[in-house]
Amino acid sequence: MGTLGFWRLAQADPGWTAAVDPDGTQHRAGDLLARANRLVHGLRELGLKPGDGICGLAPNGADGLVLYLAALQAGWYYTPINWHLTGPEIAYIVADSEAKAFFVHPRYASEGARAAEAIAPERRFLLGTGEGGAVAAFRPMAELTAGRPDTLPEGRTAGTTMHYTSGTTGKPKGVKRPLSGLDPDDAAELMSFLPGLFGITPGQPNAHLVTSPNYHTAVTQFGGTALHMGHTLVYMDKWDAEETLKLCERHRITNSHLVPTHFKRLLALPEEVRNSYDLSSLRWMIHAAAPCPIPVKWAMFEWWGECIYEYYAATEGGGTLATPEGWKSHPGTVGSAWPISELLIVDDAGEPVPTGSPGTIYMKMLGATFEYKGDPAKTAENRLKDFFTVGDIGYLDADGFLYLCDRKADMIISGGTNIYPAEIENEIMIHPKVADVAVFGVPDEEWGEQIKAVVEPAPGVAAGPELVAEILGSLEGRLARMKWPKTIDFIDEMPREPNGKLLKRKLRAPYWEGHDRAI
Repeated sequence: MGTLGFWRLAQADPGWTAAVDPDGTQHRAGDLLARANRLVHGLRELGLKPGDGICGLAPNGADGLVLYLAALQAGWYYTPINWHLTGPEIAYIVADSEAKAFFVHPRYASEGARAAEAIAPERRFLLGTGEGGAVAAFRPMAELTAGRPDTLPEGRTAGTTMHYTSGTTGKPKGVKRPLSGLDPDDAAELMSFLPGLFGITPGQPNAHLVTSPNYHTAVTQFGGTALHMGHTLVYMDKWDAEETLKLCERHRITNSHLVPTHFKRLLALPEEVRNSYDLSSLRWMIHAAAPCPIPVKWAMFEWWGECIYEYYAATEGGGTLATPEGWKSHPGTVGSAWPISELLIVDDAGEPVPTGSPGTIYMKMLGATFEYKGDPAKTAENRLKDFFTVGDIGYLDADGFLYLCDRKADMIISGGTNIYPAEIENEIMIHPKVADVAVFGVPDEEWGEQIKAVVEPAPGVAAGPELVAEILGSLEGRLARMKWPKTIDFIDEMPREPNGKLLKRKLRAPYWEGHDRAI
């Protein structure tokens, strides 16, 4: 131990460019270190102790990175919040995580202010500077950090992130891991094991392109670890295909984390645009989060060469890795188990199935323990001995390579983002003109899946465009727009069993005819 970890590296070389904001602003490692140190001193004066948590509602860039770096050297849990959420949804996470401080960027001050009642006024802070009525709910960040020392705090201990993942009830649950008690830099060095599986090397010249919102687990994991390995983080504010190519050329990007939707958009660029950028620096372009169509993957190999890696994993821990060679010899696979991870495929009775037979995928990772915060039932339900599942279906071939057949029965994956129908159904069901509702994913050429709602109108209510508009209008301010159904169809009677169980597969099947998604 002793060669990696942001805080260690920043002290050794404060002039290294550690981060580049979407607007091009460059941040030296020494400056980020000083900001993170001042924040720790300020929050300790506010009473924060190891084991406490903080929440951040911040766009991609250095502001959110400073929150992460402060928490991870002070023994705190850091929860980055999805900025597409509405005030009540944000408030739920702030309250449920028992956050002792809540940081909001001016860009999200409106919804952030609606969530502010979830935490005491003296514990709400506005990142940077901002004006406007909504900002009055927050203290300026300077009140916390001004005049505080920029020296390394005493008694440093490793913190971690606590990301929220939705449960079957539609309410998100925090995936909480025990704190390690390690020195923060030593803990950061241990994190480099995962990128090491891909062959990623530490130090300069290396640059990691952050293509997706920082509230995603994988984005935090891969971006944070790249930083701890001495790479420069280059942030995108909003993903754009040609802008990706421009940034790769300008910053000599060596590694990134992508989703198949990105590939489809990149391949849709005119050939002259695709060929006009120097992408020779690319070495480890990693993708996950949704199934990648085999022809799309082949096309990316033809364009970018042997730098495309794939993995399958979950916030909870464990996973598989497909190297370029591994995938090409087993097209369609999501890879074989990490050296510290194990896979188990079982039938409905929990018994292992033969090679090549589909079953529920269970995983475990050496030393990884977690609980769904505040939900011991969900924690227990997803376990089989010391393995866990997220409900996906797949099979292993004779070489130990995993193939996915289906995803969580009901989860919608749109553009690489997980969307949980139960939460949407709960909001639509409130509408007085709705008797019953089912929400599921249907095929979408660009996004993989789009959100479809099927509604049984209340007795005497006419189905039609007016009712669609009314239902969607009722979601305003209660449900993030990314979760709104793209289309709503109507049905006379919802197919339910006598025990009330909805036969969602019956509803979904016609929409998937002719497509390769397992029903």
